[in-house]
Amino acid sequence: MSTTPIKNVEYGLEKIFEGAQDFLPLLGTDYVEFYVGNAKQSAHFYKTAFGFQSLAYAGLETGMKDRASYVLKQDKIRLVLTTALNSDSPIGEHVKKHGDGVKVIALWVEDATKAFEETTKRGAKAFMAPTVEKDEHGEVVRSGIYTYGETVHMFVERKNYKGVFLPGYQTWKSDYNPTPVGLKFIDHMVGNVGWNQMNTWVKFYEEVMGFVNFLSFDDKQIHTEYSALMSKVMSNGNGRIKFPINEPAEGKKRSQIEEYLDFYEGAGAQHIAVATDDIIKTVTELRARGVEFLSAPPKTYYEEIPARLGAHMKMMKEDISVLEKLAILVDADEEGYLLQIFTKPVEDRPTLFYEIIQRMGAKGFGAGNFKALFESIEREQEKRGTL
Repeated sequence: MSTTPIKNVEYGLEKIFEGAQDFLPLLGTDYVEFYVGNAKQSAHFYKTAFGFQSLAYAGLETGMKDRASYVLKQDKIRLVLTTALNSDSPIGEHVKKHGDGVKVIALWVEDATKAFEETTKRGAKAFMAPTVEKDEHGEVVRSGIYTYGETVHMFVERKNYKGVFLPGYQTWKSDYNPTPVGLKFIDHMVGNVGWNQMNTWVKFYEEVMGFVNFLSFDDKQIHTEYSALMSKVMSNGNGRIKFPINEPAEGKKRSQIEEYLDFYEGAGAQHIAVATDDIIKTVTELRARGVEFLSAPPKTYYEEIPARLGAHMKMMKEDISVLEKLAILVDADEEGYLLQIFTKPVEDRPTLFYEIIQRMGAKGFGAGNFKALFESIEREQEKRGTL
């Protein structure tokens, strides 16, 4: 399946990202915060199923009166699970409307005040003005802006802080810490937006945050017999932050994007792609812990892998029969190949899910797998009666 890169990927990422502006230097993803109905139980799920470790806690015991937050860590990934402690909380209202979902995508910056000033003067709607938070371990400066839906980008400046997470949090000590499963860092995060809204948010990331459109896919490239969608991948200048943005397209039946928008009741984060160095080991362990993945494509998909990978087949170390057994997908681009697999939604509403990805040189997003992936999603939609 072809893609439409803004600049030829054969020239490397330097050429692709040279159009990105440097007024908003981003060092990486700092944390992702979920608003959930029961943070204590959600934390247990992420520890048990995904191998996250206890890191920090804030709640009544730490002087927090309106919420409780549990911070989990695995390698460079930090998840914050936050729940309301009273009925009139905006956190509770968010959960009532959207179900459990991503509220904050926090970005690590050198200067949170400058990041706020640069983005708001370019049109971003303010969520939180620059705020200095202090405790005995130093200080953190945070600021925030709204992006699609009710989702927020928080800018986090922590160069003068030595504490466990943020001021107001204490170390969360637990006797229950299942071993990690090999998740390393967040590779990318995908947002779903409404009809004809993709280009609006592409423009937002270009003009407000200085990103570039790395890859584009239209409904002629991303479709099945029944449904279609369009997607554009936005990246910051150093390539550390990648945000694909999806919108629905016309099809015979309801697409996965439409299903998400209906059940999330608006735009929001669709999935989080997390990287591993050994996808076979990681997926084997996740399956053993009860994580549910989308069904495997037909056997012909795996029979066609050598032809699809071409010259990259010589560098492939994985046994195709093992990949087939685990339902792991394979794709390639000019730079190398990648392996990926997608979970089923991790809550009862068919909204947020996870992608596990291992890159073996490839810089793309598995375009060659789109048809197989979306047909698998449609099989799940059919079971739910939402196709």
